[in-house]
Amino acid sequence: QVQLVESGGGLVQAGGSLRLSCAASGRAFSPYAMGWFRQGPGKEREFVAAIRWSITYYADSVKGRFTISRDNAKNTVYLQMNSLKPEDTAVYYCAATRLYGDYSDYQKYDYWGQGTQVTVSS
Repeated sequence: QVQLVESGGGLVQAGGSLRLSCAASGRAFSPYAMGWFRQGPGKEREFVAAIRWSITYYADSVKGRFTISRDNAKNTVYLQMNSLKPEDTAVYYCAATRLYGDYSDYQKYDYWGQGTQVTVSS
């Protein structure tokens, strides 16, 4: 089992920044690919970013604004979000998988955090 706990969400004005953290516990962290997903009001869950080892993947909607990183010594993955827009408003979830392949597919992920709310005001 892997337990994931997100933090760092909040209310920010458009154009601002937030950094989300996801702390993992329970098993060795480094073999897992870590992903960030989000679900806005009335929307389906969507892929945001993922990282496996040092290789990163991004949704087109966040490319150039968001940066995913990980610190294996701290068992933590981060999502730095800059130039935030109102359409980024969502609950953000981190997830972990040992599978390889399409990291934008939420069904690949075995473990999920409880989510953290990000609200961007215009």
